[in-house]
Order: sequence, then structure tokens, then C-alpha cells
Amino acid sequence: MGDEMNKSQQVAKVFDDWALRGRAEGMERGHERAARVGFAALNIGEHDRYLDIGCGNGYSVRWAAAIAPTVNATGIDVSAEMIERARSQSGDFDNATFLCETFPSGATTQRNLFDAIFSMEVFYYLADPPAAVNDVVNCLAPGGRFVCILDHYRENEASHSWGDDLGLSLHLASEREWRKYLEAAGLTSVRSERVRAPSGDNQELSWEQREGSLFLFGTTATS
Repeated sequence: MGDEMNKSQQVAKVFDDWALRGRAEGMERGHERAARVGFAALNIGEHDRYLDIGCGNGYSVRWAAAIAPTVNATGIDVSAEMIERARSQSGDFDNATFLCETFPSGATTQRNLFDAIFSMEVFYYLADPPAAVNDVVNCLAPGGRFVCILDHYRENEASHSWGDDLGLSLHLASEREWRKYLEAAGLTSVRSERVRAPSGDNQELSWEQREGSLFLFGTTATS
């Protein structure tokens, strides 16, 4: 628990700094292509309870809240500065809630609490990603959906230096290993795919075009 808390504090410091330097909105723009694909796969209904783990400035929570006033949309993030930005940009949505928390804790400890859980570029920062996927399953209601999107994974060699660049220990696993985490936690209909940026005129492709973001999806049993 102590190591997990220490890592959470280290990650919070990095993202607090990014928020203060205006990088939150840049991440929203950079992640939007993959995030839209993941969000659409969750098929949020008018009465769904939605959670974004590592919500940043809250953009996906606002997408969920905009579907209907009856959607209960929640975002959590370890960065207090990111949560402050999320709250300041979401004043039009009474059904959007933002909490500065690690996962799981506080509002996410109850079983069967959410119908859909989304996470963009977060799970490899966690101290124990397989255990965190188990926690996701505990939080999902029967028939709940989970989408996790990652840019740091083994097949994307361009991402391997990110941990050293940030001074953080990041979890590096392959696409197959990530699928196994979801399956081992009891999720069904597990699938993965790549969300790639369109190829341009340049002969040398970027990692976004070559490997793309790793999209993972799974559901809980209906009963």
C-alpha cells in the first residue's frame, strides 16, 4: 500500500505540473481520436452511471453528461490541478462530478456502482494494473462495459523510453498480455484493436500512424 501511495503521489506531481503548464487541453486534442472510438464503444445510455479513471480536464465526462441529464457522469484523477480544470470547464453540467482520488477509493469502492468505465492513457501508470482491472470488474454492474486505451505498450517501441523521460516506473506489457489481464479478471467479449492516425504524405510514419493507440474492451456478465 505504501509503494502504491508513493507512486500515486509521483504521478500526481507530474500531472499537476502539466495542468499548470496548459498541457491538459493539448492532451485532450491529442487523445480525442482514440478517445472518441473508445467512448462510442461504451454505448452510454440515458440512465447510465459513467466513470472516467484518470479524467484529466474532464472531456469524456462532459461527453457522457451531454447525452442526457439523467446520466450520472463521474471523473476521478490523482492530480488536484487536473480536477480543478475539469470542474472549471464543466459548469454547464449538473450531472458531472469530479473527485481528486486514486483508483479504487472513495466513491469507487462500492460494488456494481457503474454501467460503463473508461480510461485513457492511465493504466500503465498504476502500481498493479492487473489488480486494478479486477477492481474495475468489482465496480461494474452486471452487463457493464470497460474500455481502456493505452499508448505505452510493448509493440509501440517509441513509447519504451517514456518512463525514463518522466522519472516514473511505467508498466510495459504487450497487447496480448493486456487482453489476458481483462480475461483473467472475468471480463467477457474481450477484444483489442489499434486506433491509428491517418497516413500522410511523409514516407516515414509516426508511431501514431504505424502502431497507434491500443484499444481494449470487455464486459461483465449480465447476471
